[in-house]
Amino acid sequence: MRSAGITPRRGRTFATAAQQKGEREVGFAIVAAEGYEMIDEVVFAEPSDMVLLGVRTLEGFGVAVDNIAHRFVATTPIVARARE
Repeated sequence: MRSAGITPRRGRTFATAAQQKGEREVGFAIVAAEGYEMIDEVVFAEPSDMVLLGVRTLEGFGVAVDNIAHRFVATTPIVARARE
């Protein structure tokens, strides 16, 4: 990601599904996929790490994943309503 001009800003500790912990550097980037775009925190992964989009990115895109068609599906955001 450094070659893309993304600068590491800090280190964060992450846990895998198997509860193994490791630290990675994170930075900020404009993330785009399948016509959706947003600004998000990105992780400087190691070669053995998986490549994936996190739930925060998917929510920012306003999409859900269709696991059968393997594509994004636009969703309607849930907006909190003030009590009257």
